[in-house]
Amino acid sequence: MLPRARRERGSQIRPRLIHAVMAAMISLASAWTSCLFAAESAPTTAPPPVIYRARVEGVINPFSARYLERAVRETERAGAAALVLELDTPGGLDSAMRSMIKAELNSHAPVIVYVSPSGARAASAGMFITLGAHIAAMAPGTNIGAAHPVSLSERGQESEVMSAKVTEDAAALARAIAERRQRNVAWAEAAVRDSVSITATEALDQGVIDIVARDLEDLLAQADGRPVSTPGGEMVLRLRGAETRDLPMGFVERLLHVIADPNVAYILLTLGTLGLIVELYHPGTLFPGVTGAICLLLGFAALGTLPVGWAGAALLVLAVALFLAELHAPGFGGFGIGALIAFLLGSLLLFVPVTPPSPAAPVVRVSLWLVGTMTVLFAGTILLIAQRVWAAQRLAPLTGAESLVGRLGVAKSALAPEGTVRVKGETWSARTAGASIESGASVRVQKAEGVVLVVEGVAPEEAASDPS
Repeated sequence: MLPRARRERGSQIRPRLIHAVMAAMISLASAWTSCLFAAESAPTTAPPPVIYRARVEGVINPFSARYLERAVRETERAGAAALVLELDTPGGLDSAMRSMIKAELNSHAPVIVYVSPSGARAASAGMFITLGAHIAAMAPGTNIGAAHPVSLSERGQESEVMSAKVTEDAAALARAIAERRQRNVAWAEAAVRDSVSITATEALDQGVIDIVARDLEDLLAQADGRPVSTPGGEMVLRLRGAETRDLPMGFVERLLHVIADPNVAYILLTLGTLGLIVELYHPGTLFPGVTGAICLLLGFAALGTLPVGWAGAALLVLAVALFLAELHAPGFGGFGIGALIAFLLGSLLLFVPVTPPSPAAPVVRVSLWLVGTMTVLFAGTILLIAQRVWAAQRLAPLTGAESLVGRLGVAKSALAPEGTVRVKGETWSARTAGASIESGASVRVQKAEGVVLVVEGVAPEEAASDPS
């Protein structure tokens, strides 16, 4: 009776336990599933956008163009939100400017040109580059424009026809860029034809630029949400709170950009020339020659990026040739003075091109103070080396028959008029210029005719008093 009751109670407990376990497992599965759905539906924090920043200062040259092209490539490769180009330039070479504009117009990454800081300018080539950006911005206190071709007519070297051709070409380029970026076409053309220049605020009011920004942060905040058109299609800028990564010039780019300054190029050419002159005067010194060769090579590299007046360069070469001629001429005369005049004129005309310059090019000239300093240095070098050469020419020969002129000797045989004499321990053929001289008499060398000495007799008292 008892065992049977126990079995009945056990059979009633087991189903309840199974139901409880199953309910617990279902609850755990539901909780786990809810957690998974919650994790998937939870919002993720997107990383901030990244922008790259590059900076170009000074004259626009091929090295500036290569730098911008590299910056555009790296921005595109990294998938950055935009490239900000900070700009401050008086202008530059037409070919370099056009390369930079091509890089902007064909960039798949938005390019923002920011004329900054306050006091900076985007003149001549800088105006074209600014107009070509997807977003054009300027800092307060900056200016843009003045892109009229730099006329050489005042120097009597440019015809009106050539000036008109250059102006028309530049005006067409300005209109094309302004139309492409939907900016003020009329003002862009006026900047070329009438050399118009305006402030940042005026540029914003006239539709030349898009933004006036105090700093980079303000620029990114104002540019955020603006639509731009790239070769890849329309896109909207997302720049607020962006992380900025600098793209500075590399060492070689920075070096080549620095030497492209006309004053630096002029110094390199002058020092290089002087170094080679010193090496020619004193062969084997090596340091002046090696240094001079390096300076000249860097100077020639710089000349390739500047509007060179080859008449000025020819005058500098002429100055060196006249200086070398002066070293072989007695006294300081016409060659030396001609070298100084040619050097001074060549320095002044070195960056005065004969052909009409591009409207992108600024007025390039060497500082007059620098020209004066280098001219004095050149003249000082001429005088120093010429003085050494003249002194060496006046020195008595140290070897050979010429070195015996004025020396005393003794007749080894009778001179009637020819015979032999002994001078400074050496026996020489000799002849007398006057009366015959007996063997053993004292003689003085008057001159040398090849290997024959011309002598004269000397009294014993005079020979004894002569210290030589």
